[in-house]
Amino acid sequence: MSDATGTVISGVIAFAAAVIGAVIAGRYAKRGAEAGGRKAVEAALAQVHGQAAAEHWQWVRSQRHQSFAALLAAYAALDEVLARIAPEVRSGSGLDEAAGSEVRGRLLELQAKTSQLALWGPIAANSLAYAITGKSVAAVRCLLHIDRMNPSSDSTDWSRFEQARQEMAEAHATFLQRAGEIIRDPRQPVG
Repeated sequence: MSDATGTVISGVIAFAAAVIGAVIAGRYAKRGAEAGGRKAVEAALAQVHGQAAAEHWQWVRSQRHQSFAALLAAYAALDEVLARIAPEVRSGSGLDEAAGSEVRGRLLELQAKTSQLALWGPIAANSLAYAITGKSVAAVRCLLHIDRMNPSSDSTDWSRFEQARQEMAEAHATFLQRAGEIIRDPRQPVG
């Protein structure tokens, strides 16, 4: 075999080895790129999911805060009306139609805000909100009962009304404490 033939054969073998090496390297590079791409996509999805979850809980916190504030405002409005109207009833003036409508309207608003709050949970907050509403309904009923009867005659009825107002205040304080805890830790289950 001559040197030229040996050189050609060596060149062909080197060329074939280079092509085979390039094909093998290309396949490994492709697999590496696919694996790296998958990992990058998984990391991006995890980041997006984490960000979406954080934004969701921030939104839930905001909705809870708004519904808690609306409930507390409705409670304060009803409590103010009861505090203003009760002395008039006690003095014997009685409730005129406007005052009766006002107290009933404030109670309905409190009930509506309680129902809206039930959408955002957690269940403990819903239960406490319904307790406020229940105690408020009892106080309004006591006052309306007194108004229908002779307001100045029975001190037992007035004691019941004062007790009902006290229970309203206690339910309000309990809700207020729990609402603060929920706002500080919003990742409590909804509804």
